[in-house]
Amino acid sequence: MQEPQQHSSRELEPIASETIEAGGRWSRRLEAGERLRIVDLEGQQAVDFLCYSASLPLDRLNVPNTIKLNRSLYVTKGNKLYSDHAKTLFTVIEDTCGFHDTLAGCCSNEMDELRYGVVKTQSCRSNFVAELSKWALAPSEIVSNINFFMRVAFDAQGQVAIEPSSSKAGDYVELRAEMPVLAVLSNCPQQNNPSSGFKPTPIHVSVWPASQSDQDGER
Repeated sequence: MQEPQQHSSRELEPIASETIEAGGRWSRRLEAGERLRIVDLEGQQAVDFLCYSASLPLDRLNVPNTIKLNRSLYVTKGNKLYSDHAKTLFTVIEDTCGFHDTLAGCCSNEMDELRYGVVKTQSCRSNFVAELSKWALAPSEIVSNINFFMRVAFDAQGQVAIEPSSSKAGDYVELRAEMPVLAVLSNCPQQNNPSSGFKPTPIHVSVWPASQSDQDGER
């Protein structure tokens, strides 16, 4: 397993740094300009992601707005994550993978029983429910999410399929908060399709201070 790489753009020390076990969950408030880096330590590991305005949590990630305003079904470097009110929550400032899904949503215990005939007690939805409760947010606040490092292909007829991810060990995505935000993620525990390579693995998450250029831009 590769350790998370340090990159030349990071002169400062991280505010927070944590390895999230396979099937684990994480959340944190980020201030404007702070950066969230998510590292796929072993490759092909889906990370389900939600975010909310910290000052108005009802203004939350809106995937259709994100697709329409970026004109892309995939999220990658240069794209923005938009809210219900079309506010920019995050900007993707670095991405070594290139494909992040907006279509498939999160796995759930109910869906896995229907799709695969398995009875489970852990899923990305159950992780979201547990993590959002820390912030006094109800299950009704779970909306369509971004799936980092997950590949969902589609054809001209609109048929979709979850395919093996192109992410490799050490690939990462880095997001810059454009306002105070709450970031919530589930390190997907799915073992019944290729979203996590049929074998979920750990990821690394770190939060970095705003760069000097970002701080200057706010003045």
